[in-house]
Amino acid sequence: MPVINGLTDLSHPCQALSDLLTIREKKGRLKGVKIAYIGDGNNVANSLIEAAAKMGMIITLGCPVGYQPEQHVVDRARVEAAKTGAVIEIGHDPHVAAKEADIIYTDVWISMGREREHARRLKVLAPYQVNSRLLHRAKPDAIVMHCLPAHRGEEISAEVLDGSQSVIIDQAENRLHMQKAILTNLLGKRSRTRR
Repeated sequence: MPVINGLTDLSHPCQALSDLLTIREKKGRLKGVKIAYIGDGNNVANSLIEAAAKMGMIITLGCPVGYQPEQHVVDRARVEAAKTGAVIEIGHDPHVAAKEADIIYTDVWISMGREREHARRLKVLAPYQVNSRLLHRAKPDAIVMHCLPAHRGEEISAEVLDGSQSVIIDQAENRLHMQKAILTNLLGKRSRTRR
């Protein structure tokens, strides 16, 4: 019986697949496209690293010390990246990560189960807000992505969230289409194996 990982503390693969669909739709390709992930190196970051490695993309992360993605995920992705030509860079400076990016991506700072760390996370992650200053480090035609729900004024400023470069609503719509595609694919495989 196929099992779909909808979301765990470690990974969010369905979100990453939806994100690839959105990037392909908006940029016309995946290979060589640069994603800058800014903020908490959480489950979304882990899955984006894996997806970028498989698709030959460039992914740079700007995460505070102690908030980086899982090292075993990065190590495994670098093995895949060696085959596809992908580049994976993990750093601490969000402005360095965002330089010349095609995509600026962020996620909430307080994930489910981390509510007790709210005050500390807000303080540590404040310099990692995606705002117009950070967006200016990216390419002029860069798009902004967020897997939602967003907290205005925390991980992303309202002007960027609602701005012309934001594709967040299209990204959310594509999540529906990708989930249908995943189910169709798995149901099709299951019916083929029963014959």
